[in-house]
This record gives sequence, structure tokens and C-alpha cells, in this order.
Amino acid sequence: MKKSFNARSTTDEVLTGIDLTGKTVLLTGCNSGLGFETLRQMTSHGAHVIAAARNLKTAQEACAKVGGITTPLACDLSDLSSVKQAIATVRASGHRLDIVIANAGIMALPQLEQLYGLEKQFVVNYLAHFMLITGILDNVVQHAGARIVILASSAHTRATTAGIEFDNLSGERNYKPWVFYGQSNVARILFSRELSRRLSNVGITANTLHPGVIADTNLSRHMGIMMRAVTPIARLFTKTIAQGAATQCYLAAHPDVAGVTGQYFSDCKVAEPSRAARDDATGERLWSLSERLVAVHGG
Repeated sequence: MKKSFNARSTTDEVLTGIDLTGKTVLLTGCNSGLGFETLRQMTSHGAHVIAAARNLKTAQEACAKVGGITTPLACDLSDLSSVKQAIATVRASGHRLDIVIANAGIMALPQLEQLYGLEKQFVVNYLAHFMLITGILDNVVQHAGARIVILASSAHTRATTAGIEFDNLSGERNYKPWVFYGQSNVARILFSRELSRRLSNVGITANTLHPGVIADTNLSRHMGIMMRAVTPIARLFTKTIAQGAATQCYLAAHPDVAGVTGQYFSDCKVAEPSRAARDDATGERLWSLSERLVAVHGG
């Protein structure tokens, strides 16, 4: 019988009785918030976690806090040369990956920032993860139920109706923090759906999830003073970090979702993303563009 989890379920609850000994996990954003909680849980259940953070020192510090079997990895998602080096390191290690969790991200930058002529959230939240995941696919275990899990906030609904503004990826036209944060999350959902389609014949699943609204994460570091001031009150109505990380841990390891692919989850249940995030023609176009962008900027 399948277990039923909800918005208040925690990582401890969704991973009860699950043994990950012998499994290898690649996790981005391991050093704080949902990522650190996921690192703690994966290692405590026996997994070897390749724990990525913006620099090696930060990754090493996170690993030292949890113990267990870990390999710290430098992977600065704002620097595609760093992503390239991380890919090379993983590939050279020979580790076979059972689980990949794209957890890291930035949210609602108040002013337009650009990298490689592209809006920064698009690069950090989406393009760098596209480059990383497609770059290490040869290391992902095939025919064995390997899983790729990608965070994608419900704020994807705040993107424009087009979902992806292909003619404005620089953000120079009418930049709005939440619209472009939403766009980066639409891109993550479309990426996961296209991954699911391309990998279905080799036994690798790919799913996205909304973690919920969590007051105590570094994502809020770009929010204004007023928003930070109400955080203590917000905690009464938001998830704890252990609750927020539950869905990604559920998708990464729970047997109830083995074989489930191409879906969007919220509160450990299948949900429906926006129409734009379900447009697979846009997903194919985005994949092709992303390959070109990586070839130009990630070399």
C-alpha cells in the first residue's frame, strides 16, 4: 500500500525505513537550507553524496557537518567554466550516479543582472543545471531506476504567458524580478519533461517539484528589508526546512514513485504546472537553444 504524505510531512517521515547504502547522489546547493537538509538525510540513510557548492571550502564545511560518506565538489552555477570543471571531475571520478538533485538557485533579484548576455536567474537556475546534468548523464546509472529531481517553484506561474521569452533572454526589456524568476522555473520544468522523454527508454526518471514556501532559506537573501522583517510572522504560515525538503527526498528515494517520470509534484503529490510549463514544443526549442548556449559559453 502506498503511503500518503502531505504538506506537513518531513524528511524524516518520507525516508523512514529507506536504506540508501550503495547509492551515489549528486546534489547542488548542499551548504544551506533545503540542500543541507537533503545532504544530511541522504548521508544518514547510507548514501554517498557528491555535495556541490559554489566553492570547495563551502562544500567541505557542509560535508564535515554531516559526516557520512561525502565528496565535496566546487560548482559555481554563475560560472559555466566552473560547471565544466565540475562535470570533468564527476566524469573522471568514475562514480555511477543513482540520484541527481538540482536544488540550488537564486530568487527574484531586485535589479537586472546578466551573465553571458543572459539574465542571471536564467543562467544560475536553469542553464547551468542543464549543462551540469546533460554533462554527467553518462555517469547516471541506466536500466536501474536512476532518478533526476529538479526543484521548480510554483512561482513559475508568474512568468509571462509565453513561459520563455526567447527574444528577451537578456532581460533588458521590462525586467521584473518575479517574472524572470518564474521564467527560470518554467525552464526547469520544461527541461525535466524533455529529459523524461529522452531518457524513458533507459530507465532514468526525471521529475520536478515545488518545495513549498519556506521562510528560513538563503533564497530570501535578495528580498527587501520589509519582507525580511515579516519573516518571524511568516514562519507561522510556512513550512520548516525539514518539511520543505520532504518532496525532493521523496522523489529521490521513496519506492512509491519508482518509475514515475515527467511529473510535477507539490507536497509529495502530483500537481499540474502552468500551461506554458507543459508546452513540450517550447521545451524542445529550449533544449536546442540551451545546447547552443552551452557550446558558446561553456566551452
